[in-house]
Amino acid sequence: MVVVSALVCIYYNVIIAWALYYLFASFTNVLPWTLCNQWWNTDQCGKTFGVNGTNVTLGVNGTNSTDFTRVSASHEFWTHKVLQLSSGIDKMGTVRWDLALCLLLAWVIVGACLIKGVKSSGKVVYFTATFPFVVLIILFFRGVTLEGAERGIRFYIIPEWSRLSESKVWGDAAIQIFYSLGLAFGSLATLSSYNKFHNNVMRDALIIAVGNCCTSIFSGFVIFSIIGHMSFMLDVPVDKVADEGPGLAFVAYPEAISLLPISTLWAILFFLMLLTLGLDSQFAMMETVITAVIDEYPEYLRPKKSIVVLGLCVIGYLLALPQTTNAGMYWLQLLDWYSAGFSLMVISLCLVIAIQYVYGMKRFCKDIKTMLGFEPPIYFKVCWVAITPALLLFILIFNLVQFNPVTYGDYEYPNWAEIMGLLMGLSSCLLIPIVAVIQVCRQKGSLLERIKAAARPSRDWGPALEDHRQEMLKVYAGKYGVEAPLTLIDTPNKGGDLPPDYTTATTLPRNDINVPYSVANGLPVTTKL
Repeated sequence: MVVVSALVCIYYNVIIAWALYYLFASFTNVLPWTLCNQWWNTDQCGKTFGVNGTNVTLGVNGTNSTDFTRVSASHEFWTHKVLQLSSGIDKMGTVRWDLALCLLLAWVIVGACLIKGVKSSGKVVYFTATFPFVVLIILFFRGVTLEGAERGIRFYIIPEWSRLSESKVWGDAAIQIFYSLGLAFGSLATLSSYNKFHNNVMRDALIIAVGNCCTSIFSGFVIFSIIGHMSFMLDVPVDKVADEGPGLAFVAYPEAISLLPISTLWAILFFLMLLTLGLDSQFAMMETVITAVIDEYPEYLRPKKSIVVLGLCVIGYLLALPQTTNAGMYWLQLLDWYSAGFSLMVISLCLVIAIQYVYGMKRFCKDIKTMLGFEPPIYFKVCWVAITPALLLFILIFNLVQFNPVTYGDYEYPNWAEIMGLLMGLSSCLLIPIVAVIQVCRQKGSLLERIKAAARPSRDWGPALEDHRQEMLKVYAGKYGVEAPLTLIDTPNKGGDLPPDYTTATTLPRNDINVPYSVANGLPVTTKL
């Protein structure tokens, strides 16, 4: 998970840098992406503006020409001015210093907000998580009143059932959920580690999942109403209006903003919103990487967290610099396609199998009961044991069978770029079997005994505080009718749901409850239970 977050952090801040670029470009009376008479425009440029209350589309020479395919001014600004895109990934060109400076500013903002950990970033998120909703609501009411908006909305809500046979549809849907919920990135585990022990994680999970899906659906109406208007004005099909991926936010939305009254003000607000949305995600992923590095050597690195944060930000900036060249978009697309694609599903599948079938669903539910006071409903248990792993396996196999190499528009990547992308994707997945083999080799006994020993939680596994450990014992013992924590369990672990070091433990006097002994080796299980 840390490797995935690290790879995504490299290119995600480039998207934030683009938002900063557009934000600075918005401080003008006439938004530059509405013009068709600049050096970056072509003869195919068509701009949309109002005349006596109506909208018309004009070519670069001021005539309503139909002998060429019109391209929106915002698309040309994005492709020829911001990206200055070359013909391929191997045509690097030069570093775009305006983008490089925006990228530097993006990393400075991230580093400054994370240098004091969640205490500083948590306060920032109160604003960055709520402000976007205000702008989205405004854009929604403006978008649905635009001429041709119904085109985009119909395209959005009417499904094309035949496309369910395409692996890319299933893969994109899964990856969208993974990105929006932060699954398999490690950020959920990192940030939730700061929660109180009895925090209602089930309530939080439901709120986040439902809120995320509702927000995504609402945002879809905002986006496609505007795309429908652009389709109407440019007289092209809806699916041909804007690029996929990052280009959508930097083509369709700027076009929509130019249609609003006081467009400069709304442009500033919109790209400030885009900046805050990007920073939210970047904070979580960077905090994951920072926490993972510091927790490896906490006694040395925790007092020097500022230096660690600074060092990681500098490394991230240097690795992202190639994405500010003329071929930068090709590199970003390569990273986006492979670094957090199938690897997210592989990691999640391994995670759910490890927890439900190695650690054990019963033990996992008892742990949840220790924290919440009740076990999760049957719905969650069925999902964890059967539905979730089955769906993940289906989507993963479907994508592998119908594998589609990376593309950007009509551009096809060379073989060496494909190999590099696959290696990036495998770099996180391969760590799972590699570490598993290392852990098995560290154990003693036969191969089967080594595997069993490596698959069991370590002796210090469990709540950190003594009071919480007592609560855990009471929950586990309650199943067997024992008034724990007064005594430890003297029952074989037939159900496989007892903590490993409490299996076949002896019953001890009340005063010795804090130092249990294992029948197997006669040694203290823990110095402090």
